[in-house]
Amino acid sequence: MSIQEKGSISIHTENIFPIIKKFLYSDNEIFLRELVSNAVDAVQKIKRLGALGQYNGEIGEPLVSVSVDESAKTITISDNGLGMTAEEIKKYINQVAFSGASEFVEKFKDAKDANEIIGKFGLGFYSAFMVADLVEIQTLSYQEGAKPAKWTCDGSTEFEISEGNRSTRGTTITLFVNKDSEEFLEKHKLQEILDKYGKFLPIPIQFGTKTESEPDGEDEEGKPKYKQVEVANIINTTNPIWTKAPADLKDEDYLDFYRQLYPFSEEPLFWIHLNVDYPFNLTGVLYFPKVKNDFEMQRNKIKLYSRQVFITDEVKDIVPEFLMLLHGVIDSPDIPLNVSRSFLQADSNVKKINSYITKKVADKLQELFVKDRPAYQEKWSDIGLFVKYGMVSEEKFYDKAKEFALLTNTKNEFYTLDEYQEKTKPLQTDKNGNVVYLYSNDLSKQDGFIQSAHKKDYDVLKMDSPIDTHFVSFMENKLEKTMLKRIDSGVLSNLIEKDEKIESVLSEEENKSVAAIFEKAIKKPGYTVEVVGLNADELPVTITMDEFMRRMKEMAAMGGGMSFYGQMPDSYKVAINGNHKLIAKILATKDEAQQLELAKQSVDLALLAQGMLTGAELTAFVNRSVALI
Repeated sequence: MSIQEKGSISIHTENIFPIIKKFLYSDNEIFLRELVSNAVDAVQKIKRLGALGQYNGEIGEPLVSVSVDESAKTITISDNGLGMTAEEIKKYINQVAFSGASEFVEKFKDAKDANEIIGKFGLGFYSAFMVADLVEIQTLSYQEGAKPAKWTCDGSTEFEISEGNRSTRGTTITLFVNKDSEEFLEKHKLQEILDKYGKFLPIPIQFGTKTESEPDGEDEEGKPKYKQVEVANIINTTNPIWTKAPADLKDEDYLDFYRQLYPFSEEPLFWIHLNVDYPFNLTGVLYFPKVKNDFEMQRNKIKLYSRQVFITDEVKDIVPEFLMLLHGVIDSPDIPLNVSRSFLQADSNVKKINSYITKKVADKLQELFVKDRPAYQEKWSDIGLFVKYGMVSEEKFYDKAKEFALLTNTKNEFYTLDEYQEKTKPLQTDKNGNVVYLYSNDLSKQDGFIQSAHKKDYDVLKMDSPIDTHFVSFMENKLEKTMLKRIDSGVLSNLIEKDEKIESVLSEEENKSVAAIFEKAIKKPGYTVEVVGLNADELPVTITMDEFMRRMKEMAAMGGGMSFYGQMPDSYKVAINGNHKLIAKILATKDEAQQLELAKQSVDLALLAQGMLTGAELTAFVNRSVALI
């Protein structure tokens, strides 16, 4: 075969291929994504030309095939698309699609993200040199009278173009795999990459063959016979549900697709079909999963596609932070995939898409709430996390969500924000005109406090999800003249202060004596004793941590930038109920040892009620209780 032409690729530098090889090494599997995507594009284009009447030849069954030859150490990607003439090879392959190669080399020699380079500078094809010592193209253009052409390049800037041997329209690219990349000659490795990037490509992708049973007449007894035949192994679904109109889909279609994406997950609560073509193109399906409390385990479940090619599951700039726990697929050709993450955040389309998704989710939740509130309330334990997180982090979402966000009390009753304000205002407004919302973050541990509140007909909210530490502070900032106090952060009369005050029956001298006895009995740093007037049927001793201090420490523990408070020692208030008959009994007892024993017993009971009595102290309490009995 005679050589038609030799030449140099017009990039004006010798440095580009070493950079591609070295810089992209950690992401070298994307060579297959790029070459298969190019092949799919070529097939789609010939279909388009046929549909427009600009190509009258036989289109045939559209197909891209991938094969591997371990002995020859080659990977081949072949398509029956447009094909290329020798002139087109020179134009599209030799003249790399960017200008100023020296500027390119300078700019990206220290780059860390493969997507900063691939695609942005038209280098998709050149990703082949990440894994190959030699690349060969055999191609035949669809154009009438076109001759087959062959192009070879060994990874330097030198190439050869000669007559090709392809007899049918399309292009075949053969990679002669280099020594460092022989892992890609393993079929299971290629299958893994094709499954990852090509599962939903719009043109059938064949990778090898598979064996199937086919009817083969009947046996002597008239029973059907079957024979084993080799058929093409198509690895992708060409029309995934996000490419279809919602009107053409049933619930079962959405559930089947979810099972395909997440085979071992519980079924989703509901889903949102995204479909917009202005001012940007975006399709997809987002599912609300049943949320577990482990945030991080749930993340990175949304897959980003561009024209059905998988790109990444790192979608934090495209999807609002509070929706990162959703599952599903987003597909948009308008997201700048091939630039660094800092560019991605600044891109106007990304911001618009982010806002659009936020609005669609809010609209869907509003619709569910209005349409069937009981069903919505049943799902609240799962979706409440999304809604609260969204309200805290996105002002626009809060504006909509305040209509359908729910507060749940310890009796498992549900209220909107407005409804709850109306419910609590008459009874839980303090002497300063503030409505006080009482809440519990641990119903079993704080049961005694909750029961005391219920005796006064006060309502107690359930705030026990991972987001509620932040949500409580957020609510206080948003709601006018409203305060939130944890039910165990003080004695009830101090949590909701009224004008009428219960006085202690003890004299000032007796108050001092009681405080002294209890201070001696406690013997612990960080505990402040105070004698207060409470109802006689309240507990003799209540131990609480100040609401503000506890909240700051919780924020610090969650990494909320409150490290100063996190380092501070715990401090507790010990409220002695001066009106309880046990306190009168302690005062009446003249034996100091017995006074201390009774005081210690009542303090330990208060600690036990808070789950704060452990180890040797718990053992001593049990032994003392037995002795007292």
